[in-house]
This record gives sequence, C-alpha cells and structure tokens, in this order.
Amino acid sequence: MGNTPLGWAAGNGHEEVVKLLLDREDIDPNKPDEHGQTPLFLAVYNGHEGVVRMLLGRVDVNPNTPGPRGKTPLMEAAYGRQEGVVKMLLGRDDVDPNEVDEDGETLLSWGVLAGHKWLVKMLLERDDTNPNCLNDHGDSPLWIAARFRDAAMIKILLRREDVNPDKSNEYGGSVLSYAAKNGHEGVVEALLGHDNVNPDESDRRGATALWWAAAKGHEGVVKMLLAREDINPDTPNEDGLTPLCRAASRGCKGVVMLLLRRGNVNPDKPDKHGKTPLHFAALNGHAGVVRILLGRDDVDADKPDNQGQTALSHATRNGHPRVRPLLQPRIAATQSSN
Repeated sequence: MGNTPLGWAAGNGHEEVVKLLLDREDIDPNKPDEHGQTPLFLAVYNGHEGVVRMLLGRVDVNPNTPGPRGKTPLMEAAYGRQEGVVKMLLGRDDVDPNEVDEDGETLLSWGVLAGHKWLVKMLLERDDTNPNCLNDHGDSPLWIAARFRDAAMIKILLRREDVNPDKSNEYGGSVLSYAAKNGHEGVVEALLGHDNVNPDESDRRGATALWWAAAKGHEGVVKMLLAREDINPDTPNEDGLTPLCRAASRGCKGVVMLLLRRGNVNPDKPDKHGKTPLHFAALNGHAGVVRILLGRDDVDADKPDNQGQTALSHATRNGHPRVRPLLQPRIAATQSSN
C-alpha cells in the first residue's frame, strides 16, 4: 500500500489539489499511507499550515489519529514548534490534549520538560487538559518544572486552580520540600506565592520544607520560609530532630542564628534519644554553633542525653579540644549557682 492522492498533495503542500480532492465525496480524508501517516499528519509533519487549516475544516477528519511512534498531529506540531498549527488543532473540541507518547509523557509534561512556555499556556487554556497527570516516572508537570528549577513555568502552571501544589512524589515529599532541600530559591518563592501551597507539609518521615532547608544549610530558603507565620519552626521529624538540631549538627551557623531569632524555637528541645542542639554541635566539633547556643540563657549546658552523655562528654569523646573550653566555664557557673 502506498500513499493516496490526498496524502501526496497534503504532504507536499499543494493546497489547490487538496481542495479539489476534498470536494469529492469518494475521498477518505483519514486514509493513511503505508507508514500509518494520514493526510493531516503529513501536512503537519511538513509544516503546511494552509493544508492543515483546510483539513481541519472537515468535521470528518480525525485530528487524533497517530502516526509513527504513536505521535498525534498535535504532538508532531508541538515538537516542530509550529505554534500556529498547535493553536488550530487545539481549536478543535475533539482533539485530545492528554494523549500520552511512547515515552509516557503527555504533551503538557513534554512542554514543561522542553521549557516551551507558549505551548504550556496554550494547553492550559483548554479546560480538559489535565494539569496533574503523572508521567512514567511518577512526576506531574509541576514536579518536572521544580526539578528543572523553572520558577517561571511553575507560576504558569499554578494559574490553573485545579493544579495540586502539595501533591507528593513516590517518597511522600511535596514540591516545596524538594525545592527547599535542593536550595532552589526561585522555585520556593514561586510556590510560596500561591495561596494553596501548604508551607508546613511533612513528608513520610515527618520532615517539613524548613527541616530540609535547615538540614542542607540553605540560608536563603530558610529565611523565606521563616517569613511565613503559618510555619512551625520547631516541627521535628520522626526521630524527634528539629530543624535547629539538624542545622547545629551540620555546623550551619547562619541557619542556627536565623532559627533562634524566631521566638517560638526551643533551643534546648531534645530528639527521641535526648540529644539537644548543643549535644549535636559539641559532638561534631562545631565550636561556632556551640558558642551561639551558649549565648542563650535557656540552654542547659550540662543536660545529659538518654545515655547520660552531656555536651562536654560528647566533645571529649570525639576529640574536639576547641569545644571543651567553651563548655567548661558555663557548666562551672551553673553548678556553683546550684
């Protein structure tokens, strides 16, 4: 089987011949060639916008018939960056904007992945475009935009009221947590600017976006999150570790200071093993953080953990000579006052 006269004319952009053939009642406008390409697909593939317009003018032309590799005319037009053709195709109510290609991507996911904002905007104008569809990797368009740090794309997606900004991935984390964990300030800012984003959402292990940002030492993200009054800066994960504990453990002085400026942070809150932020700072030899914590009157320098170890004993056992002189005077002063 070869191609039909209409297929040849459409594929080569011969508009007058296409018109003559479409006027005949015995012409099937959807008949494919030997490669499964319909006249519409061939016209799109070769960029013949005028022919596409003529074919779409026929109500009996199926705009969803896929060509090679399962690509629909809409996909082919988008891949070829043919904005005019994409607009025409999306103007047909019977065009399915949610078709999935052989790689498991919808056109919306692919548009986000490719950074084609014009395409994403066009697709989102259709009410029947699903903005939360998942690809084969379990990622929604919003997740894809976050992974590529595309804050502008995230803002475009969030214009749709039915986009779920708190939808978790396979690990139970939100898009905000992912962005905070990786220090993507632009993405965090874009997400926090949306009313439906829960900034205090926890993942499966109880860690919030603030927890991850503090744990990774991303000061800019921590500052943005702490500016929100609806965030609890003392929320621990499943092990009882607060954001302050994690920041102290990693020696993130800037994050520690930011957290302590919030009046509702307990600087002496222990994890489930009884270790406080001071314990973590001391056992890891972070003298600067130890000094900051000791500047607080509400930190007990001689408080033991569940194993009976104090910050001083942790520093001694782990060989941190710079930390011991900081702790000893405070412990002595506390003991003498008692």
